[in-house]
Amino acid sequence: MLSRIAESLFWIGRYVERADDTARILDVHVQMLSEEPWAEESAACRTLLAIMDHPATPEDGPVGRETLLRLLAHDRANPSAIAGALVAARENARRAREIVSTELWETLNTTRNDVSKIGRSRRPHEFFAWVRERAAVVAGLMESATPHDATWHFMVLGQSIERADMTARLLTTQARLGSAGPGWTSVLRSCGAHEAYLRAHRGRTSDDDAAGFLVLDRLFPRSIVYALGSADRALRALEPVESRREVSDEAVRELGVVRSRLEFARRSDTIEDLPAVMEQVQQACSRASVAVRDRYFPSTVSTAWVGEAL
Repeated sequence: MLSRIAESLFWIGRYVERADDTARILDVHVQMLSEEPWAEESAACRTLLAIMDHPATPEDGPVGRETLLRLLAHDRANPSAIAGALVAARENARRAREIVSTELWETLNTTRNDVSKIGRSRRPHEFFAWVRERAAVVAGLMESATPHDATWHFMVLGQSIERADMTARLLTTQARLGSAGPGWTSVLRSCGAHEAYLRAHRGRTSDDDAAGFLVLDRLFPRSIVYALGSADRALRALEPVESRREVSDEAVRELGVVRSRLEFARRSDTIEDLPAVMEQVQQACSRASVAVRDRYFPSTVSTAWVGEAL
């Protein structure tokens, strides 16, 4: 597979997952601000922007919901915003058009065309629900209409790294806001995890159990440990057969180290220092993404000419 195709597939997975998870985070946050008018809106919005790597400067003055939605939802030029991520996903699908299925291409193209209109015409909660539905359609087509070869593995790899990173950001948001945040039940609902959590814990609820479920559960697809394991399996499937006897891939090492720390540390230690642990997860995902780029789609390779032959 050409490196430019592999790169586009990887970023399709990342950008669609980024739009989905950003919609989930914003839905929880905006709903919390709407239901609790006494909350410190500017401080809460600044905290969320900083966690999403889009900090507001003191000169910006009070930061409210409108600013938050403009920067993280509707900005088509910023790939960290919902609209920008969906635009970028469609552009990467165009570059990999000879590999991507017609159904997946049409879904991403239609989503890109409609995102601005839907964002303007619907309330925030309805817009976020629409984004989650479109992301679910893309995920379904990836699973059911894409051969599970290198094409699928690159998309799943991007999706899994982004999911681990964004779930870590969501948990960091709640941990830092504490009682001023939306609450762990709302966080579980935003991940589609509330019913699964209640079944796993037989109806018992506690903040520590909720946080532990989203970090450590090995069966729930949106937990951090599950996402890291999914990325690891995709990376190992992309390895040449002769290289599978030992860990030679830097991305596998980065993700494996942080996953081992989560799985074998005491849960109480992880929950007690949750923001710092989640920062480690985000850093590992960032380093793994760089390692994947350097190995599979380096952008600095020069073309060597020998006489008239390439």
